[in-house]
Amino acid sequence: MTKDERRVVSPWNIANVLTVVRMVLVPFFVVCLFLPGTGWRLAALGVFAVASITDHLDGELARRYGLITDFGKIADPIADKALTGAALVSLSVLGELGWWVTIVILGRELGITLLRLVLLRHAVIPASYGGKVKTVLQIAAIVLYILPWGSDPVRWVVMGAAVVVTVGTGIDYVFRAIRLRGVARRVRGE
Repeated sequence: MTKDERRVVSPWNIANVLTVVRMVLVPFFVVCLFLPGTGWRLAALGVFAVASITDHLDGELARRYGLITDFGKIADPIADKALTGAALVSLSVLGELGWWVTIVILGRELGITLLRLVLLRHAVIPASYGGKVKTVLQIAAIVLYILPWGSDPVRWVVMGAAVVVTVGTGIDYVFRAIRLRGVARRVRGE
């Protein structure tokens, strides 16, 4: 293979398999969350934890071993949003989380996912440090809400921080996308 040739990466790689596993785990998580009893609640927590770990692992493997594919670029953010979205909606349906929190977070996530899809043909905006903090805060807040015991003030503070960082990073992402679009237009001579 010459320097000018690109290495073709099969979409059937470990990073993409982990992304698909995360998508498959979402309905199991929701079912466990809605079944009564502490055991089922802990099972939901376990499924959510495994799915969340695959989120970190698939990206790490894709970057480290050059397993980045078009499928992964599209499926990974969808799998992420499916997991957190299912958790937030389920917790709101159960009356444990205010709907306004779910609407704000999912509105931002849906908007940024659509923006990413539109920008895909130009470039991928890498996740920022703030985006990683947002993900950690969302996962931590959801875990605190899934736990069958815990302190409401701690849940509220962590979820409040997740909402603030989610909105802030969404605004930052929009500005980065606008700059990227401007650069792409200048390169094309528009």
